[in-house]
Amino acid sequence: MVLLSLIATHSDVDLETVARLSAGAPKVPSCLLENGPAVAGAVVLATCNRFEVYCEARSEADVEAARSAAITEISRHSGLDEDVVSRSFTTNTGQDVAKHLFAVGAGLDSAVVGEREIAGQVRRALIEAQDNGTASGTLTRLFQTASRTAKDVGALTALGKRGLSIVSVALELATDLSEDIDWRKKTVVVFGTGAYAGATMALLKERGCTDVSVYSSSGRAESFTATRGGTALDRESLGEAVARADVVIGCSGSENQVSAEDIRRVRAGSRRPLVIIDLALTHDFDPAVRELDGVDLITLESVRLAAPAEQAESLQQANRIVTDAAQAFSEAQLSRELDSAIVALRRHTLGVLDKELDKVRSQHGCTGAAQEVEFAMRRMVKALLHVPAVRARELAASGQQEDYIRGLEALYGITVDPPQEKPNDGAADNDGSADNDGSRDTAQSA
Repeated sequence: MVLLSLIATHSDVDLETVARLSAGAPKVPSCLLENGPAVAGAVVLATCNRFEVYCEARSEADVEAARSAAITEISRHSGLDEDVVSRSFTTNTGQDVAKHLFAVGAGLDSAVVGEREIAGQVRRALIEAQDNGTASGTLTRLFQTASRTAKDVGALTALGKRGLSIVSVALELATDLSEDIDWRKKTVVVFGTGAYAGATMALLKERGCTDVSVYSSSGRAESFTATRGGTALDRESLGEAVARADVVIGCSGSENQVSAEDIRRVRAGSRRPLVIIDLALTHDFDPAVRELDGVDLITLESVRLAAPAEQAESLQQANRIVTDAAQAFSEAQLSRELDSAIVALRRHTLGVLDKELDKVRSQHGCTGAAQEVEFAMRRMVKALLHVPAVRARELAASGQQEDYIRGLEALYGITVDPPQEKPNDGAADNDGSADNDGSRDTAQSA
């Protein structure tokens, strides 16, 4: 089994392309397993600024076929040409898969370095894959280890201790743009009921903002505000709420984008300045709203540019933790694969030995001589198995476990079964901790 990942993030691809690639993301893993025989498992991580697909290929020879299958499914669900999809992704294999995911989970690859939301999104990506039956044992261990690594980075470094997140940086930008910086006096409208909407409500509460209304095109505003506070809006009351708002925050990613003309119409006659924060990957608001008089627009790109740089020492320490964890994970994975090969070789050799010993017993009975022969043969077999076991560890350390397995198949005709999963290998890493945002893993779940 070989891990690979396809990565499209804000670092390499514009957010519009990331949003288009993410269309139909929840369907990709199941379709991959149905239509891609080279794929043994798949997990998708889709957030406001990244779309990543993690796959388990059945062998080294299947890696390219697995990647091709993923490109095909993403193209089919996004409507983008396969060539465009292929160029948009960076492909990782081997230890690079773990190192990247562990860095992502720890917030090292985020627009706001050390952000809090991403760790919860990584956990929920695994849970969703497990619920849909697409998470293999290896991918489960990969994502569980990513969550543990994120906790280690949080506990052992000063990274992110200021509690920064995409939402918090966006609210700070809004404060800087406001004539009155007191959030207790502000009227806010939030679009959406997903991850960033939940985080937004919590941070607004911390700032003392109590006049908050929530709109969801899917009709979930009532249940959302019942647990988080605020006033639920419907289509009839939305216009009036936006007309009197000081800040409007988009977190839904709804297909019904609010146009500049919509804002101009509902705000006609109002002299109150308006700050619009658009945190949705697919844009809740037409970017043209920034051209309106009295309106300031804050986007994910604004947040990325405004995010403070973390201290170099903390980053170095966090990167060391991530690198060490990725190496340990890869070594453990290689060891698991070679353990199965060693077991197969031992089973084959001992099977041959038992047949020969049966012949000795049938000819000589359970005599002392027969027992001496059995002891001698077992010592010999044990000695013969020692060198192959040592070589297995050496080859695993250098990433050549496939050569070892192919050698067993060629020399002895041995078929090495995949490592047996433990009963809890398919379970989520339930540590009892709550997600920071308490909601789904995308800013698009309105």
